Amino acid sequence: MTEITTPNFPDQLAEIAYLQEELQIRDQLVQQLSQELFRMVKGNSQFMTGSCRSGEADHDGPAIQEQVTAPNNGEIYQLRQSVQELTERCQMLEQVIQEFPQIYRRKFTERMQVVKERISLLQRENRRLHSELQSVSYRLAVRSRRSTEVDLPRFPRLSSAGLGS
Repeated sequence: MTEITTPNFPDQLAEIAYLQEELQIRDQLVQQLSQELFRMVKGNSQFMTGSCRSGEADHDGPAIQEQVTAPNNGEIYQLRQSVQELTERCQMLEQVIQEFPQIYRRKFTERMQVVKERISLLQRENRRLHSELQSVSYRLAVRSRRSTEVDLPRFPRLSSAGLGS
């Protein structure tokens, strides 16, 4: 018969302490990972693939890291893909914003062209009307001079010899 041994109380306390330490290290790694993801979302393009480890995590690092990252790899991949999509969208929006001045100038130039053409047309019409007004004014002045002229009698010219003697 095999004897069933039950662990003694000090062994259980040691295992609980070990598990609590592992849980604390896991929490630290999750916190560091969330900070890295936050930096990525904020536009930090120099994303470090490995998480920064504290001095405590160095001794159990690879095993605990694998335990933490294995279940979260799918989530990390989705988050990285989401960050990539957001980065691309941000770059596209930045490019559009940089193009705004050229778009504004082009649209303004197009609108101003219509205004300039209208101004040119009005100036030509103004010159034509001004010329016509001067012509009409001249004709009126000539007519009014003719109608106001008084016909004075015309006397024959006297010679200078006949006046002095």
